Amino acid sequence: MEEDFEMDQQENEVRDQTQETDTAPQESVKTFAWRNIVAFWFLGLCNNFGYVVMLSAAHDILKQEEHQAILLADILPALIVKMTAPYFIQSIHYSIKVAGVVLFGAASFLIVAFSHTVEISVIGVACASIASGLGELTFLGLTSFYHRSSVSAWSSGTGGAGVGGALSYAGLLQIGVSARNSLLIMLVVPFTLSISFWLILEKRWAKAVISSPVADRAPLLSESDGRPPPARQSGPNLSLAQKFQLVKPLVCKYMAPLFLVYVAEYFINQGLFELIFFRNIWLSHSEQYRWFQVIYQIGVFISRSSVSIVQIHALWLLAFFQFVNVGLFLLEVLHPFLPSIWIVFAMILWEGLLGGAAYVNTFYKMSKEIAEEHREFSLGVTSQADSCGIAVAGAIAIPVHNVLCSL
Repeated sequence: MEEDFEMDQQENEVRDQTQETDTAPQESVKTFAWRNIVAFWFLGLCNNFGYVVMLSAAHDILKQEEHQAILLADILPALIVKMTAPYFIQSIHYSIKVAGVVLFGAASFLIVAFSHTVEISVIGVACASIASGLGELTFLGLTSFYHRSSVSAWSSGTGGAGVGGALSYAGLLQIGVSARNSLLIMLVVPFTLSISFWLILEKRWAKAVISSPVADRAPLLSESDGRPPPARQSGPNLSLAQKFQLVKPLVCKYMAPLFLVYVAEYFINQGLFELIFFRNIWLSHSEQYRWFQVIYQIGVFISRSSVSIVQIHALWLLAFFQFVNVGLFLLEVLHPFLPSIWIVFAMILWEGLLGGAAYVNTFYKMSKEIAEEHREFSLGVTSQADSCGIAVAGAIAIPVHNVLCSL
């Protein structure tokens, strides 16, 4: 990541010179670079943290098996937000959008904590889903105002949420804190998101201005590998037809491979994990399943944090390998052939690495290749690919799981 920081520092040096800031310029530059990276990491962590916690918490409080309702509340609101909001949300100030993320996130914890019925708890899970979906497209768009290392930091934070969210909630329950009080403690998460955005992050987004017709006619793909200046134009004046035109070249190059990776990945997680079971070992069936989930999240976290070290340009290759995983896991379910659970652990880690790599490399690649005046919209609209993949995987996994169970 040192190369990214150096580019970030060079641009800050130019800005410091224009502002005639002569005292300790190098120290100031490092502060600016690090504060943005730290802010985006915590924004990613906090944005996905509540989403991870909500599913377990809703079941713990209700003590009922309302899996289908919870699953729909978990997926559909975020999907609807991501499929509709990018076409109008650029005209809304970032402070308002982030305030919405914070309010929906806090509401989700409060509603589920004090709910006593399935319906109320589903509303709370839906609020978490809305907060996560709105936050993802908002903060991915926000990275367009900063160096592309912000995409790496954001992605790493979201990967950390998968591991940290599950472990922190389970840890609180383990030491005797009730599910309700655990959720109330989790209110620190939207508070931390607020601190990260309004106090830590450098406010380059506040300098954006409405796009001009000249900017609207700029090409989608940029030959420049440089970073956008701190103050630049945003594009809320683009017509709906123009935005649809911008989406077309994104589909095959970025959205389709990401979508397919998530279809395969969540089909494995939702439809096959529970059916893989090794008898007569030191782990029970439920314990094996929990370890599958933990190892998967570790793989996601590692790969989402790796783009500054390893960059993958062949996004379609990631989709191919993930579907190979589908075949292997399905074969193991139908005709168990693996001699050790450690091999399954390795395969699941590989699955998580592929999924995380597809996410971070897609958006990192876009941050380099999309023209800066369209980058904010393009990053936001592409975020719907993963949610669409999760929804399709869920629709396929449930009936396939039932069929496999009946064999």
